[in-house]
Amino acid sequence: MAIAAVDTRNSYKLDQSWLTRLFDHKPFLIAICLFPAAALLLVFLSYPLGLGIWLAFTDTRIGRTGYFIGFENFESLWYDKVFITSVWNTLLYTGAATVGKFGLGLWLALLLNNNLPFKSLLRAIILIPWIVPTVLSAIAFWWIYDPQFSIISYVLVDVLGWRDTYIDFLGQPWPARWSLIAANIWRGIPFVAISLLAGLQTISPSLYEAAMLDGANAWQRFRHVTLPMLMPILAVVLTFSVLFTFTDFQLVYAITRGGPVNSTHLMATLAFQRGIPGGQLGEGAAIAVAMIPFLVMATLFSYFGLARRKWQQGEDND
Repeated sequence: MAIAAVDTRNSYKLDQSWLTRLFDHKPFLIAICLFPAAALLLVFLSYPLGLGIWLAFTDTRIGRTGYFIGFENFESLWYDKVFITSVWNTLLYTGAATVGKFGLGLWLALLLNNNLPFKSLLRAIILIPWIVPTVLSAIAFWWIYDPQFSIISYVLVDVLGWRDTYIDFLGQPWPARWSLIAANIWRGIPFVAISLLAGLQTISPSLYEAAMLDGANAWQRFRHVTLPMLMPILAVVLTFSVLFTFTDFQLVYAITRGGPVNSTHLMATLAFQRGIPGGQLGEGAAIAVAMIPFLVMATLFSYFGLARRKWQQGEDND
Protein backbone atom coordinates (compact mmCIF):
# COMPACT_ATOMS: atom_id res chain seq x y z
CA MET A 1 0.00 0.00 0.00
CA ALA A 2 2.80 2.38 0.95
CA ILE A 3 4.71 1.48 -2.22
CA ALA A 4 1.64 2.33 -4.34
CA ALA A 5 1.28 5.71 -2.64
CA VAL A 6 4.94 6.50 -3.27
CA ASP A 7 4.60 5.55 -6.95
CA THR A 8 1.54 7.81 -7.28
CA ARG A 9 3.42 10.76 -5.75
CA ASN A 10 6.42 10.17 -8.01
CA SER A 11 4.15 10.03 -11.08
CA TYR A 12 2.48 13.31 -10.03
CA LYS A 13 5.88 14.96 -9.61
CA LEU A 14 6.95 13.77 -13.04
CA ASP A 15 3.75 15.13 -14.62
CA GLN A 16 4.12 18.39 -12.74
CA SER A 17 7.71 18.82 -13.85
CA TRP A 18 6.70 18.08 -17.47
CA LEU A 19 3.98 20.74 -17.36
CA THR A 20 6.33 23.17 -15.67
CA ARG A 21 8.95 22.69 -18.36
CA LEU A 22 6.30 23.09 -21.05
CA PHE A 23 5.01 26.38 -19.68
CA ASP A 24 8.53 27.61 -19.10
CA HIS A 25 9.26 27.07 -22.81
CA LYS A 26 9.09 30.56 -24.36
CA PRO A 27 7.83 29.55 -27.86
CA PHE A 28 4.98 27.60 -26.29
CA LEU A 29 3.98 30.56 -24.12
CA ILE A 30 4.11 32.88 -27.12
CA ALA A 31 1.91 30.52 -29.11
CA ILE A 32 -0.62 30.20 -26.27
CA CYS A 33 -0.82 33.97 -25.77
CA LEU A 34 -1.18 34.70 -29.48
CA PHE A 35 -3.72 31.96 -30.19
CA PRO A 36 -6.89 33.90 -29.12
CA ALA A 37 -5.94 36.98 -31.15
CA ALA A 38 -4.85 34.87 -34.12
CA ALA A 39 -8.11 32.90 -34.01
CA LEU A 40 -10.19 36.10 -33.96
CA LEU A 41 -8.21 37.57 -36.86
CA LEU A 42 -8.59 34.33 -38.82
CA VAL A 43 -12.35 34.14 -38.30
CA PHE A 44 -13.32 37.80 -38.58
CA LEU A 45 -10.63 39.18 -40.91
CA SER A 46 -8.76 36.58 -42.94
CA TYR A 47 -11.79 34.49 -43.89
CA PRO A 48 -13.98 37.45 -45.00
CA LEU A 49 -11.04 38.93 -46.91
CA GLY A 50 -10.31 35.66 -48.66
CA LEU A 51 -14.00 35.11 -49.44
CA GLY A 52 -14.29 38.63 -50.84
CA ILE A 53 -11.28 38.13 -53.11
CA TRP A 54 -12.74 34.82 -54.35
CA LEU A 55 -16.16 36.39 -55.02
CA ALA A 56 -14.47 39.15 -57.04
CA PHE A 57 -13.47 36.52 -59.61
CA THR A 58 -16.92 34.94 -59.85
CA ASP A 59 -20.37 35.94 -61.14
CA THR A 60 -22.06 35.20 -57.82
CA ARG A 61 -25.43 36.80 -57.21
CA ILE A 62 -27.68 36.75 -54.18
CA GLY A 63 -29.57 33.46 -54.22
CA ARG A 64 -27.38 31.88 -56.91
CA THR A 65 -24.02 30.18 -56.71
CA GLY A 66 -21.49 31.77 -59.01
CA TYR A 67 -18.79 30.39 -61.27
CA PHE A 68 -15.21 31.44 -61.77
CA ILE A 69 -15.02 34.03 -64.56
CA GLY A 70 -11.48 35.36 -64.12
CA PHE A 71 -11.02 39.11 -64.54
CA GLU A 72 -14.34 39.79 -66.25
CA ASN A 73 -15.68 41.80 -63.30
CA PHE A 74 -12.60 44.03 -63.31
CA GLU A 75 -12.73 44.40 -67.09
CA SER A 76 -16.34 45.56 -66.93
CA LEU A 77 -15.49 48.04 -64.15
CA TRP A 78 -12.78 49.54 -66.34
CA TYR A 79 -15.49 50.76 -68.74
CA ASP A 80 -18.05 51.58 -66.03
CA LYS A 81 -18.43 55.38 -65.81
CA VAL A 82 -20.07 55.19 -62.39
CA PHE A 83 -17.11 53.21 -61.03
CA ILE A 84 -14.58 55.63 -62.54
CA THR A 85 -16.51 58.50 -60.97
CA SER A 86 -16.48 56.73 -57.61
CA VAL A 87 -12.69 56.31 -57.81
CA TRP A 88 -12.18 60.03 -58.47
CA ASN A 89 -14.69 60.89 -55.77
CA THR A 90 -12.85 58.67 -53.29
CA LEU A 91 -9.47 60.24 -54.10
CA LEU A 92 -10.91 63.78 -53.90
CA TYR A 93 -12.82 62.96 -50.70
CA THR A 94 -9.76 61.40 -49.05
CA GLY A 95 -7.29 64.06 -50.16
CA ALA A 96 -9.38 67.14 -49.36
CA ALA A 97 -10.72 65.78 -46.08
CA THR A 98 -7.26 64.67 -44.91
CA VAL A 99 -5.72 68.08 -45.66
CA GLY A 100 -8.59 69.82 -43.86
CA LYS A 101 -8.46 67.52 -40.84
CA PHE A 102 -4.70 67.80 -40.47
CA GLY A 103 -4.59 71.55 -40.96
CA LEU A 104 -7.30 72.27 -38.41
CA GLY A 105 -6.31 69.38 -36.14
CA LEU A 106 -2.69 70.50 -35.92
CA TRP A 107 -3.75 74.10 -35.25
CA LEU A 108 -6.10 72.90 -32.51
CA ALA A 109 -3.42 70.66 -30.98
CA LEU A 110 -0.93 73.54 -30.87
CA LEU A 111 -3.59 75.72 -29.24
CA LEU A 112 -4.45 73.12 -26.60
CA ASN A 113 -0.77 72.53 -25.85
CA ASN A 114 -0.62 76.00 -24.28
CA ASN A 115 -1.67 76.83 -20.75
CA LEU A 116 -5.35 77.63 -21.24
CA PRO A 117 -8.07 77.93 -18.59
CA PHE A 118 -10.39 74.90 -18.44
CA LYS A 119 -7.99 72.98 -20.71
CA SER A 120 -9.26 69.57 -19.58
CA LEU A 121 -12.87 70.58 -20.23
CA LEU A 122 -11.97 71.87 -23.69
CA ARG A 123 -10.28 68.56 -24.55
CA ALA A 124 -13.38 66.65 -23.51
CA ILE A 125 -15.66 68.91 -25.57
CA ILE A 126 -13.46 68.55 -28.63
CA LEU A 127 -13.90 64.77 -28.53
CA ILE A 128 -17.69 65.02 -28.91
CA PRO A 129 -17.77 64.92 -32.75
CA TRP A 130 -15.59 61.80 -32.68
CA ILE A 131 -17.58 59.84 -30.09
CA VAL A 132 -21.04 60.71 -31.42
CA PRO A 133 -22.44 57.85 -33.55
CA THR A 134 -21.83 58.43 -37.25
CA VAL A 135 -25.47 58.03 -38.22
CA LEU A 136 -26.49 60.65 -35.67
CA SER A 137 -23.91 63.05 -37.11
CA ALA A 138 -25.20 62.29 -40.61
CA ILE A 139 -28.76 63.11 -39.60
CA ALA A 140 -27.60 66.42 -38.13
CA PHE A 141 -25.78 67.32 -41.34
CA TRP A 142 -28.77 66.16 -43.36
CA TRP A 143 -30.80 68.83 -41.58
CA ILE A 144 -28.02 71.43 -41.97
CA TYR A 145 -27.93 70.76 -45.73
CA ASP A 146 -31.69 70.57 -46.21
CA PRO A 147 -32.78 72.73 -49.20
CA GLN A 148 -35.75 74.23 -47.29
CA PHE A 149 -34.74 74.21 -43.59
CA SER A 150 -30.94 74.62 -43.75
CA ILE A 151 -29.60 76.77 -40.93
CA ILE A 152 -26.75 77.91 -43.20
CA SER A 153 -29.14 79.09 -45.90
CA TYR A 154 -31.33 80.74 -43.28
CA VAL A 155 -28.41 82.79 -41.96
CA LEU A 156 -27.17 83.75 -45.42
CA VAL A 157 -30.61 84.65 -46.82
CA ASP A 158 -32.84 85.78 -43.95
CA VAL A 159 -30.32 87.11 -41.42
CA LEU A 160 -27.38 88.51 -43.41
CA GLY A 161 -29.15 89.02 -46.72
CA TRP A 162 -26.13 87.87 -48.73
CA ARG A 163 -28.22 85.61 -50.98
CA ASP A 164 -31.69 85.69 -52.50
CA THR A 165 -32.31 81.92 -52.61
CA TYR A 166 -31.54 78.97 -50.39
CA ILE A 167 -28.56 76.77 -51.29
CA ASP A 168 -29.29 73.31 -52.65
CA PHE A 169 -26.36 71.58 -50.97
CA LEU A 170 -27.23 67.98 -51.85
CA GLY A 171 -29.12 68.47 -55.11
CA GLN A 172 -26.12 69.21 -57.34
CA PRO A 173 -22.95 67.14 -57.76
CA TRP A 174 -20.19 69.54 -56.70
CA PRO A 175 -22.01 71.17 -53.76
CA ALA A 176 -22.91 67.66 -52.56
CA ARG A 177 -19.28 66.51 -52.79
CA TRP A 178 -17.94 69.48 -50.82
CA SER A 179 -20.75 69.13 -48.28
CA LEU A 180 -19.70 65.53 -47.59
CA ILE A 181 -16.05 66.58 -47.30
CA ALA A 182 -16.99 69.29 -44.78
CA ALA A 183 -18.96 66.76 -42.71
CA ASN A 184 -16.02 64.33 -42.71
CA ILE A 185 -13.60 67.09 -41.68
CA TRP A 186 -15.84 68.06 -38.78
CA ARG A 187 -16.03 64.48 -37.61
CA GLY A 188 -12.32 63.68 -38.01
CA ILE A 189 -10.71 66.77 -36.45
CA PRO A 190 -10.90 65.46 -32.82
CA PHE A 191 -8.99 62.26 -33.64
CA VAL A 192 -6.19 64.20 -35.32
CA ALA A 193 -6.08 66.94 -32.68
CA ILE A 194 -5.93 64.66 -29.64
CA SER A 195 -3.39 62.34 -31.25
CA LEU A 196 -1.08 65.19 -32.24
CA LEU A 197 -1.55 66.80 -28.83
CA ALA A 198 -0.26 63.60 -27.23
CA GLY A 199 2.78 63.80 -29.52
CA LEU A 200 3.38 67.47 -28.72
CA GLN A 201 3.47 66.76 -25.00
CA THR A 202 6.35 64.30 -25.47
CA ILE A 203 8.63 67.04 -26.88
CA SER A 204 11.06 68.29 -24.26
CA PRO A 205 10.66 72.01 -23.39
CA SER A 206 14.46 72.28 -23.26
CA LEU A 207 14.55 72.01 -27.05
CA TYR A 208 12.37 75.10 -27.38
CA GLU A 209 14.48 76.93 -24.79
CA ALA A 210 17.66 76.13 -26.71
CA ALA A 211 16.08 77.30 -29.96
CA MET A 212 14.97 80.58 -28.35
CA LEU A 213 18.48 81.16 -27.02
CA ASP A 214 19.73 80.75 -30.59
CA GLY A 215 17.30 83.47 -31.71
CA ALA A 216 14.70 81.29 -33.43
CA ASN A 217 11.28 82.84 -33.89
CA ALA A 218 7.96 81.00 -33.54
CA TRP A 219 7.89 79.74 -37.14
CA GLN A 220 11.51 78.54 -36.97
CA ARG A 221 10.82 76.70 -33.70
CA PHE A 222 7.84 75.01 -35.31
CA ARG A 223 9.74 74.11 -38.47
CA HIS A 224 13.00 72.93 -36.92
CA VAL A 225 11.83 71.55 -33.56
CA THR A 226 8.11 70.75 -33.48
CA LEU A 227 7.66 69.34 -36.98
CA PRO A 228 10.70 66.97 -37.03
CA MET A 229 9.90 65.63 -33.54
CA LEU A 230 6.25 65.24 -34.45
CA MET A 231 6.89 63.52 -37.78
CA PRO A 232 6.65 59.89 -36.51
CA ILE A 233 3.29 60.63 -34.88
CA LEU A 234 2.18 62.50 -37.99
CA ALA A 235 2.99 59.48 -40.15
CA VAL A 236 0.95 57.10 -38.01
CA VAL A 237 -2.01 59.44 -37.55
CA LEU A 238 -1.97 60.35 -41.24
CA THR A 239 -2.07 56.67 -42.18
CA PHE A 240 -5.02 55.91 -39.94
CA SER A 241 -6.81 59.04 -41.11
CA VAL A 242 -6.35 58.07 -44.76
CA LEU A 243 -7.55 54.53 -44.07
CA PHE A 244 -10.63 55.72 -42.17
CA THR A 245 -11.48 58.32 -44.82
CA PHE A 246 -10.83 56.14 -47.84
CA THR A 247 -13.07 53.38 -46.50
CA ASP A 248 -15.77 55.73 -45.18
CA PHE A 249 -19.24 54.38 -45.75
CA GLN A 250 -21.73 55.40 -43.08
CA LEU A 251 -21.46 59.17 -43.39
CA VAL A 252 -21.77 59.26 -47.18
CA TYR A 253 -24.47 56.61 -47.45
CA ALA A 254 -26.57 58.15 -44.68
CA ILE A 255 -26.46 61.68 -46.16
CA THR A 256 -26.63 61.21 -49.94
CA ARG A 257 -26.75 57.43 -50.66
CA GLY A 258 -24.47 58.20 -53.58
CA GLY A 259 -26.74 60.81 -55.14
CA PRO A 260 -27.57 62.95 -56.89
CA VAL A 261 -27.46 60.55 -59.89
CA ASN A 262 -24.52 58.53 -58.50
CA SER A 263 -22.32 61.64 -58.41
CA THR A 264 -21.16 61.27 -54.78
CA HIS A 265 -20.57 57.53 -54.66
CA LEU A 266 -17.34 56.42 -53.04
CA MET A 267 -15.87 53.03 -53.81
CA ALA A 268 -17.18 51.68 -50.49
CA THR A 269 -20.75 52.88 -51.03
CA LEU A 270 -20.78 51.72 -54.65
CA ALA A 271 -19.52 48.28 -53.64
CA PHE A 272 -22.36 48.00 -51.12
CA GLN A 273 -24.97 49.23 -53.59
CA ARG A 274 -23.89 46.81 -56.32
CA GLY A 275 -23.40 43.88 -53.97
CA ILE A 276 -26.36 44.03 -51.55
CA PRO A 277 -29.30 46.05 -52.95
CA GLY A 278 -28.21 45.25 -56.52
CA GLY A 279 -27.64 41.58 -55.73
CA GLN A 280 -24.40 41.38 -57.75
CA LEU A 281 -22.06 40.02 -55.09
CA GLY A 282 -19.24 39.34 -57.54
CA GLU A 283 -19.19 42.87 -58.94
CA GLY A 284 -19.53 44.43 -55.50
CA ALA A 285 -16.63 42.32 -54.23
CA ALA A 286 -14.53 43.36 -57.24
CA ILE A 287 -15.07 47.03 -56.38
CA ALA A 288 -14.06 46.34 -52.78
CA VAL A 289 -10.95 44.42 -53.88
CA ALA A 290 -9.99 47.36 -56.11
CA MET A 291 -9.57 49.40 -52.92
CA ILE A 292 -6.80 47.14 -51.60
CA PRO A 293 -3.87 48.68 -53.59
CA PHE A 294 -4.68 52.14 -52.20
CA LEU A 295 -4.80 50.79 -48.64
CA VAL A 296 -1.50 48.95 -49.10
CA MET A 297 0.12 52.17 -50.30
CA ALA A 298 -1.08 53.97 -47.16
CA THR A 299 0.30 51.19 -44.96
CA LEU A 300 3.70 51.36 -46.68
CA PHE A 301 3.74 55.10 -46.08
CA SER A 302 3.28 54.42 -42.37
CA TYR A 303 6.19 51.96 -42.37
CA PHE A 304 8.60 54.42 -43.97
CA GLY A 305 7.38 57.15 -41.65
CA LEU A 306 8.18 54.99 -38.63
CA ALA A 307 11.64 54.22 -40.03
CA ARG A 308 12.42 57.93 -39.60
CA ARG A 309 11.92 57.51 -35.87
CA LYS A 310 14.85 55.08 -35.71
CA TRP A 311 17.06 57.67 -37.42
CA GLN A 312 16.09 60.27 -34.82
CA GLN A 313 17.10 57.92 -32.03
CA GLY A 314 20.48 57.30 -33.61
CA GLU A 315 19.71 53.77 -34.79
CA ASP A 316 20.19 52.24 -38.21
CA ASN A 317 17.15 51.75 -40.39
CA ASP A 318 16.35 48.11 -40.97
